[in-house]
Amino acid sequence: MHGGFTPFESYMIADKSSRRPSGTAVAGLVLGTVGAALGIGAWVFAPIFSNAKANGIKDLANAQFNANNAQIATLAGLLSSERAERVAQGVTLTQTVNDTVSGSQQGTLTAQQAAELSAMQSVQQNLLNQAILGNLSENPQKVQIYSAPQPCGCPGSCS
Repeated sequence: MHGGFTPFESYMIADKSSRRPSGTAVAGLVLGTVGAALGIGAWVFAPIFSNAKANGIKDLANAQFNANNAQIATLAGLLSSERAERVAQGVTLTQTVNDTVSGSQQGTLTAQQAAELSAMQSVQQNLLNQAILGNLSENPQKVQIYSAPQPCGCPGSCS
């Protein structure tokens, strides 16, 4: 006897227990059914989703294309304005060189340039005056020569 059962009873219990679905078998059956349903659904609905995705990608590509065109247009405008500035600067430089060589240059100062020139001339004149008067030295304070009091060198007494 095995655990209080006869050999026949033990065999019957083991046989009936083996025929009961185990948790693994149930989980495998459920997963297999769900997988089959998903596969069939994907096969049926794949064209719908792929069209939606293709339209989304197409819209994204169009938006990117339009953004690139806008950037190219901006860069072309910047290059055009930069070229115009260079051409204008070259004309000004050529006129200045020609006028300088021929001696016919007529220059005018802006108000700021005139003010800066006047300030520089004032500083130069002030420094020149200070140098002429001897007020410019390494020591900004006047130096007095000083000698200590000496005893009287007269014979006899000093009065």
